[in-house]
Amino acid sequence: MKLFLFTGTIWTQQILSLIYFEGHRNRTEDLSTLDRIPFFEYNLRKIDFLNRPSPRLFCSHLPYYLVPKGLKSKKAKIIYVYRNPKDVMNSYFHFSNVVVTLEDVNNMEHFMKRFLDGNVVGSRWFDHIRGWYEHRHDFSILFMMYEEMKKDLRSSVLKISRFLEKELSEEDVEAIVKQATFQNMKSDPKANYDEILKYEVGKKTDEGHFLRKGDAQGFLEAKVLRVP
Repeated sequence: MKLFLFTGTIWTQQILSLIYFEGHRNRTEDLSTLDRIPFFEYNLRKIDFLNRPSPRLFCSHLPYYLVPKGLKSKKAKIIYVYRNPKDVMNSYFHFSNVVVTLEDVNNMEHFMKRFLDGNVVGSRWFDHIRGWYEHRHDFSILFMMYEEMKKDLRSSVLKISRFLEKELSEEDVEAIVKQATFQNMKSDPKANYDEILKYEVGKKTDEGHFLRKGDAQGFLEAKVLRVP
């Protein structure tokens, strides 16, 4: 799974985990999403990637030129989720004021300039998505649009499962869609990353959550982007 920051990372992790792991779908296993689908570049729990059992699922924000070269063999499948950059920026802005590892940003207009110039973690959104899209033929890759996933989650789950060649029953699909809704995830401590944020990453204040709103077009709430 490949994404730029704040484009639905945790949501897509949840969907993939529910597709692949029956114990997650039926809630018989007590594992967090991060344990099921760890990050390449943020190995917080010192997981031995090479000895993980199949299927090995990973998440990453890396640009195309930094991923393992073996991905070009097309044996592994990549799902790239992209999102309206204005929503990405808005989500990034709010999250920067929650997590200790990011610089405080109190002015949206100032942050917008930094975001557009690529002076943020992850560099420029435009370069990231353009790089992956222009090199899409080098990989076995499926592009998913965040806004379309929000609009029709069930169809998105089916599209992803077909790409992954995973057969799901109607009951499985319904369970995935139900548990992958934003409200269900926000109340699920194994999926919402709140404990990871508090105990492993660090928060600036007691307020704020990893999952904030998850809306499409949430950027309209940012006054600097609102047309009078």
